[in-house]
Amino acid sequence: MNIEVTSDIIHVVEKGLLRERKSLPSWLFYDENGDRIFQEIMRMPEYYLTACEYEILQMNKGDILKRFHRYGPFQLVELGAGDGMKTEILLKHFVAEKTDFSYHPIDISSSVLEQLQRRLQKSLPALRYYPQQGEYIDALSKLNLSSEQRKVILFLGSNIGNFTLKRAKEFLKHVSASMHVDDLFFLGVDLKKDPRVIRRAYDDATGITKRFNMNLLSRLNRELGANFMLDQFDHYATYDPETGEAKSYLVSLREQDVYVDALNRNIHFARWEYIHTEVSLKYDQPMLEELAEISGLQIIKQYWDGKHNFTNVIFVKPR
Repeated sequence: MNIEVTSDIIHVVEKGLLRERKSLPSWLFYDENGDRIFQEIMRMPEYYLTACEYEILQMNKGDILKRFHRYGPFQLVELGAGDGMKTEILLKHFVAEKTDFSYHPIDISSSVLEQLQRRLQKSLPALRYYPQQGEYIDALSKLNLSSEQRKVILFLGSNIGNFTLKRAKEFLKHVSASMHVDDLFFLGVDLKKDPRVIRRAYDDATGITKRFNMNLLSRLNRELGANFMLDQFDHYATYDPETGEAKSYLVSLREQDVYVDALNRNIHFARWEYIHTEVSLKYDQPMLEELAEISGLQIIKQYWDGKHNFTNVIFVKPR
């Protein structure tokens, strides 16, 4: 890892572990091993989100293209592209229809962008592909400066759920500020539903979600010289149907000190003390309409899976 990224990790780890209520940002999950484990999660039967969005995109790809291409050529910009498997449904259809567009995937993980590029070079060699590694808003700003071509921005997989509602509103304001009139924002959103269904998606019986959460500590051991003993921590997930928040934690099973070489200090953990590692917010319709209103965007179309567990929403920057 380069020096700049390592410095970022040191800063957020020090800040997060020295809080009274310890927390670490969810982007730390996504090293090379974390990327692989998350791909396993997306294939779990309990993790309904992936199958729901696949269904929506497959069933509605023709109508989606019609709306994306209404005003001619466009840049297809994807925030948090990941492995791009769902997006490939749209990409293949767009290429088959000889659509005039270019694809600009943005992700914090360089390894996942490399995997995506290798696969797309084989499956869609004619695709105009311009990956960017980095933070969403920075990359959007660069695109805004480099081209006036109309943008269609994708944010799939309910990645919006990784923000609190307050931060989601701020995020959409930033996205809206980077958009021109008639640009589109295509958002994947997990919806409120049976709390037991949601909880199983983040705490599966086979322990894949646990491995994903625990990998964060392995990353700190490897990259920051920490000495977390993984058998002395456990994964715990909750869901609050009132707030719509699914949360994941790493819980210390005993009182212990963990030395982090990059910080040159011990971090003390009381027995049962936790590190909050992830939030996944579930939405209802009033919350979506509130996002649109506060960001100055307008909802022009929504798609749902057959069980109405998930929705994809098209927002437009109005004239």
